[in-house]
Amino acid sequence: MPIANDRIARHHFLRALNADTYYPDAVVDRGRGILLRLCERIEAERPSGLAELYVLTQAATEEFNVLQEAFEEAGSEIETFAREEIAEDFAFVAAAYGFTDADVEELIATRDW
Repeated sequence: MPIANDRIARHHFLRALNADTYYPDAVVDRGRGILLRLCERIEAERPSGLAELYVLTQAATEEFNVLQEAFEEAGSEIETFAREEIAEDFAFVAAAYGFTDADVEELIATRDW
């Protein structure tokens, strides 16, 4: 499903991680896929409020929890810099879909990284 939201379609998710050789491109690409699938779900399910949005973002966060193992296997990890970059992209997604009052910590509340 192509992304309909123009801001999302133009956005380069996890750009700072791609720019840093510490983070393997193949694993970062998988993270980008998680965020794009989140956007597809938001567009398909059209959450009407923050509670519904948080269900979707926290499910995507669970995928990042699993992806953490791939980072570690590649000699990397989701540490402070990566956590901040990922959180910023979750906040960007929420804002791009009109949820400007979303709490970033609640968006990624299920994280274990």
